[in-house]
Amino acid sequence: MDAPGDAEGPSPPEGDGEQRLGGSDDDPAASARGTPSRLSREQLFVLISAASLNLGCMMSYSILGPFFPKEAEKKGASNTVIGMIFGCYALFELLASLFFGKYLVQIGAKFMFVSGMFVSGGVTIIFGLLDQVPDGPIFITMCFLVRITDAISFSAAITASFSILAKAFPNHVATVLGSLEIFSGLGLVLGPPLGGFLYQSFGYEVPFILLGCIILLMVPLTMYILPSYEESNPGHHSFWKLISLPKVALITLIITSLSACFGFLDPTLSLFVLKKFNLPAGHVGLVFLGLALSYTISSPFCGLLSDKMPHLRKWFLVFGNIITAGCYMLLGPVPFLHIQSQLWLLVLMLVIIGISSGMSTIPTFPEIISCAHENGFEEGLSTLALVSGLFSAVWSVGAFMGPTLGGFLYEKIGFEWAAAVQGLWALTSGLLMGLFYLLEYSRRRTRSNLENIVGTEEEQRPLLPDENQP
Repeated sequence: MDAPGDAEGPSPPEGDGEQRLGGSDDDPAASARGTPSRLSREQLFVLISAASLNLGCMMSYSILGPFFPKEAEKKGASNTVIGMIFGCYALFELLASLFFGKYLVQIGAKFMFVSGMFVSGGVTIIFGLLDQVPDGPIFITMCFLVRITDAISFSAAITASFSILAKAFPNHVATVLGSLEIFSGLGLVLGPPLGGFLYQSFGYEVPFILLGCIILLMVPLTMYILPSYEESNPGHHSFWKLISLPKVALITLIITSLSACFGFLDPTLSLFVLKKFNLPAGHVGLVFLGLALSYTISSPFCGLLSDKMPHLRKWFLVFGNIITAGCYMLLGPVPFLHIQSQLWLLVLMLVIIGISSGMSTIPTFPEIISCAHENGFEEGLSTLALVSGLFSAVWSVGAFMGPTLGGFLYEKIGFEWAAAVQGLWALTSGLLMGLFYLLEYSRRRTRSNLENIVGTEEEQRPLLPDENQP
């Protein structure tokens, strides 16, 4: 990945030099802005740390899909409760993201990253011991407690990760985030089939204990190699000022809808596939593979295009959501289309959803950063922390509503109609974003015409008064 260190990349925005953490050559922020011909040591260490976080945490998150709903049903949990167990993770990630984004400068980015990763690995191991808990309310309560703790720890780590990445690669945010989605995608790819295989072979405990230990083994490495990005000025802007910007508000709606689309599949897709196509748990994980693999492959290209050609971001945001909406209509498919449900069609739609989701998700982070800077937010770690916290928070809103609403709708109206309802959400957000860009283009064109008219009148106005006039 040579784009982050490309010497021909755009120059840093004005004022950025005032936010440097020092003038020495050892300063990570300074070396990032130097745009060397290749990755600096600090940048490489940041990428390794963030990649290990994405891989480990996404594996532990996605491992639940193929077998946990079935295991929870045996323990007395209804489909609605299962959806809430998935969804509570996102709800508390939302609350924690707002807190960590606001106080990241005071807490310290590196400490927040490492401690969040450590706690996440520990609670993943604890989750693997829940099958020893008595059935019914005690099991359900323990599931909620462990998931909530995991959500808070992951929120701390991912908020710090986004902020550090944006600080280390100020001119290549989309490229770096898109490239790191390879590791998020690998986690999503490896998690379900690995979890299903380990569950079938060794039982409930082994998948969680193994992944929890892997995450804990990454902690000492991260503590050693991750550079420190600290800043004394916490900034004076707030989340509310950021989200009150119309463009940012619409982008957060897109992020929420896409997150809900992903989260909807967690408690519903495995049950639908098991019931509709009679697949074993190990093969259900392979169905999830279509979505994760296509998202993994497409995200780096979307990020690279977003950085090299920023004008394409608006098209990615709008059409990515519209394509996602159409695929969710065909995922069941929705009954009024009178198309027979087939496994190949389901997998194909998941593949296209992965690509369209990459188109819509990757440009959102740099778009919010650029919008914030255009509206007076200071260029430094405090603003990056606000954007990171906001991104994580609104993603969590969708990740909470997707599984919770999905589990409820699955029980009431079935998977086919529930997926169609989810698709309408993506369609609405995409159309609203498109309408905003049309209005923005119209206002700019009107302003440009007025400026041309005024300029023409000034050119035609005589510099001296006409001598023939009385």
